Amino acid sequence: MKKDIHPSNYKFVVFKDMSNGHMFLSRSTASSKETVQWEDGKEYPVVKLEISNTSHPFYTGKNVLVDTAGRIDKFKRRYEKRDK
Repeated sequence: MKKDIHPSNYKFVVFKDMSNGHMFLSRSTASSKETVQWEDGKEYPVVKLEISNTSHPFYTGKNVLVDTAGRIDKFKRRYEKRDK
């Protein structure tokens, strides 16, 4: 393997899924100014995620229905005034 190609600043970081509040501890090079106290009593930097495997529809098996009909109606109402 090649030497000196991998980062050397790996540390423990807590990742927090903001959509459902699920947190998990992992090693990463990501940095954050915010910290959180973990289950072991130690404080770790926390990196906020928009989505993780606990909230993604592919992994959970729950499909989220997108209100496309409502969006289309809203679009038509907004732009029908310009057509007249």
